[in-house]
Amino acid sequence: MAPIDAIEHEELTPAQQELYTWLAAYISSHRHSPSIRQMMEAMGLRSPAPIQSRLRHLQQKGWITWQGGQARTLQLLGGLNRGIPVLGAVAAGGLVEAFDDVQEHLDLVPVLETQGLFALTVNGDSMVGVHIADGDVVLMEPVVDPSKLKPGTIVSALVPGSGTTLKHFHRDGAIVRLEAANPAYAPILVPADQVAVQGKLVAVWRQA
Repeated sequence: MAPIDAIEHEELTPAQQELYTWLAAYISSHRHSPSIRQMMEAMGLRSPAPIQSRLRHLQQKGWITWQGGQARTLQLLGGLNRGIPVLGAVAAGGLVEAFDDVQEHLDLVPVLETQGLFALTVNGDSMVGVHIADGDVVLMEPVVDPSKLKPGTIVSALVPGSGTTLKHFHRDGAIVRLEAANPAYAPILVPADQVAVQGKLVAVWRQA
């Protein structure tokens, strides 16, 4: 993975910062980017033109990636240069060994600064159905009580003796079902008492 510390971002105008901060909060809460209309409503605008202009400037300044006219393709890039440990790799396929060593650090805007956040590099293509690809970096929030997770939450789960995997989490009584977002992969079924849910997905960062 390329050194994240090498990334630089230009300063934002107040209008651009307002949109970026709102986008970060929305994506953190909903796990996907909003529509242009939702951005218009949030910024109190009646025309899409100012939103599209701000998005172009955010992209030019290195804060987001975005395909013009396709709001759902938007991904945040800004501020990823300090503070959050990249703890290793997570399998988006089968199960692989988890890593304990800190490799790099990521920084996010204050709205995403939840205590204990950590990042993992994705290995595999089992989550491509939710736009998480091989080589992406996923930002995870620690899970204190897995019983409170909503069905389908994307988690990093550790199966002792087998490894860590990134999947949709489902609990069926005493069994945990870890489901891929790719029909090529069968669900992983394990006793609930043998699964350690390490974190739930907060955001995805894709390198250019």
